[in-house]
Amino acid sequence: MTRLSRRGFLAASAAASASFVLPARVRAATDSFALTATTRVIEVQGRAATVMGLVNAQGGLGLTLDPGQRFRTDLTNALEIETIVHWHGQIPPNAQDGVPNTNPMLKPGETRAYDFAPRPGTFWMHSHIPEQEIGLLAAPLIVRRPEEVAADRQEVVMFLHDFAFRTPQEVLAEVTGGTAIDHTAMDHSAMPMGGGMAGKQGMGGMSGMGAMSGMQGMGDMSAMMPGAGGMSGMSGMGGMMGGMAMDLNDFDFDAYLANDRTLDDPEVIAVERGGRVRLRVVNGAAMTAFWIDLGAVTGRLVAVDGEPVVPLSGTRFAAAPAQRLDIELELPADGTALPVLALREGARERTGIVLAPKGAAVPKLAGLSEADHPPVSGDMTQELALRAAAPLAARPVQNGQMVMLTGSMQPYLWTINGRTWENRIPVAAKSGERVELMFHNMSMMAHPMHLHGHVFQVVEVNGTRFAGALRDTVHVPAMGSVTIAFDAGEAAPWMLHCHHMGHLASGMMTELAVSA
Repeated sequence: MTRLSRRGFLAASAAASASFVLPARVRAATDSFALTATTRVIEVQGRAATVMGLVNAQGGLGLTLDPGQRFRTDLTNALEIETIVHWHGQIPPNAQDGVPNTNPMLKPGETRAYDFAPRPGTFWMHSHIPEQEIGLLAAPLIVRRPEEVAADRQEVVMFLHDFAFRTPQEVLAEVTGGTAIDHTAMDHSAMPMGGGMAGKQGMGGMSGMGAMSGMQGMGDMSAMMPGAGGMSGMSGMGGMMGGMAMDLNDFDFDAYLANDRTLDDPEVIAVERGGRVRLRVVNGAAMTAFWIDLGAVTGRLVAVDGEPVVPLSGTRFAAAPAQRLDIELELPADGTALPVLALREGARERTGIVLAPKGAAVPKLAGLSEADHPPVSGDMTQELALRAAAPLAARPVQNGQMVMLTGSMQPYLWTINGRTWENRIPVAAKSGERVELMFHNMSMMAHPMHLHGHVFQVVEVNGTRFAGALRDTVHVPAMGSVTIAFDAGEAAPWMLHCHHMGHLASGMMTELAVSA
């Protein structure tokens, strides 16, 4: 009888499991990848659904690179429409960033070559056209570190998305038309602003908003928030704001997917009894924030947005749209299966995967929880607790600016500094200077703000200064503020936008204009 070593088991189970466990890899650092933007058919709630996807040469979704491999990829557009694909969180030359403002669209039948040195960590790729991202034109992009390759841990990817049987165009029309959810009928007085998990603090106060000395471009905030009288009268997000509560969701999708499947038929991933897992969670949802729930198992959050953090232990972790989590798990020694659930914020829907040793009974999992899940958008406890494993070097701030996030549900219009994309005034910076941007959210929805071409450090939340995580996407709470710090990179226009597709499509996008 041949005995399989633990490392052999991990290799075999990775090879045998579904495409999301480890996306396609190539053997040598000199080899190139092939990706195709195409359509595919998945099953959702017993119905066949045609969606889009970024398919590798082996027929799976996405890519995994080993240490030292370049991102040398040929992308072919097999769709009948133009597309453009962004390598989210990576820092390629601006000409390869995959955005329609600076890069030409990829025409049907066209192939384009990309070649750059990738950043290690958990990343993803997606179309930068809102309708196409809603249509699932997205996939994982994993770049492994040497210590991850050497570690005795099975790597599992959980890729999340929200799904509708209606066309993406119909979804966006409902959202941007303000007809998807009747927010005017909401009983805001019954909804606590703080939200969050029991026993955890809410949003905190708004004190310290002027903590950034030398802040430029603050302007008259009272003019941007009629009736607010500037910052006076803000009572803090733990209570109510003028009797109103946060708007958490503005579209009810038909299903919520983990690795293309619902809890009616979840992906069951073979793991070792009592084994060690590195769970790479990608929230690729177009408009949905999730809690990642580990049940009775305590995990260690070791990286966010691909960047290592001082490990943070817990059983539930937050992921806003476009954010990623790396969680280390020690599986139950008794060989029971472990469901890993993604809970939609402010609602009962949930999705997930199951980690199951050989012979384990796989439980039947309902797609709805018994009660609404707490808001991700109303709990900054996790963000405040995160610390970068390798923070930015201390430097004087040479360029401090406030970026105002404004908008409304009726009419459905979202802006940055009071302007939509079409009439934007870019945020200016010089290459090499230390920049701090304070995102000041004057709206009743949270905004996952993504900056292209840079990695930033979260240095302030609602007036609390700290040396937080390195990220590329930060969730800015309703009526709150988050300050980020970074060193301006390549002299080029880099997109800066909300990663909620409805908000992006209605105008919540600008540029960081970096000059030499």
